[in-house]
Amino acid sequence: MSRLKLLLATGNSDKIKEIKEILSNLPVEIFTKNDFEDFPDVEEDGKTLEENASKKALEIAVKYNMHTLADDTGFFVTALNGAPGIYAARYAGENCSYQDNRYKMLREMKGKTDRSAYFETATALSAPDKIIAVTHGRVNGKIATKEIGNGKFGYDPIFMVENTGKTFAEMPAQQKNKISHRARALEKMKNTLKTYL
Repeated sequence: MSRLKLLLATGNSDKIKEIKEILSNLPVEIFTKNDFEDFPDVEEDGKTLEENASKKALEIAVKYNMHTLADDTGFFVTALNGAPGIYAARYAGENCSYQDNRYKMLREMKGKTDRSAYFETATALSAPDKIIAVTHGRVNGKIATKEIGNGKFGYDPIFMVENTGKTFAEMPAQQKNKISHRARALEKMKNTLKTYL
């Protein structure tokens, strides 16, 4: 298999670490936002995770003439009519922190009996001339009543993963990276990459 230069269209260090771990056994040389100056912020104005991931992947692939992998993740809570959905990263407002989002979620969920929720990730792989593939991954669970665990990434401390009795924040990275929504989407993308290579 030839070695593919693959650019990750994200500057999120937690996400980069997670993706690198999941793709570590593939013959790809991974580049990130940190390898370039003036890396653009692509406006995520799509109505779906797939639209946002595809737009990011294609725009960055065209700009740098490189194969690009982008993803978009949403957090969908039943009792909040699916909110925050595709706006999960800025649920508590523009430039909010992970903790701001979690505190707002715990406030909104106070007294709710239905605490079911799910994460979904769409990943898009693009060449400079076209989108090659889009994959999806989903994990069901529920909202905890307080933060549990040491991991502080995103909503991890308040999301109890179905059939595990644990939040994502209680799991070692190795375990989370086997069952997370992003891992599931990336596992499917890995198969696509193997065929493509």
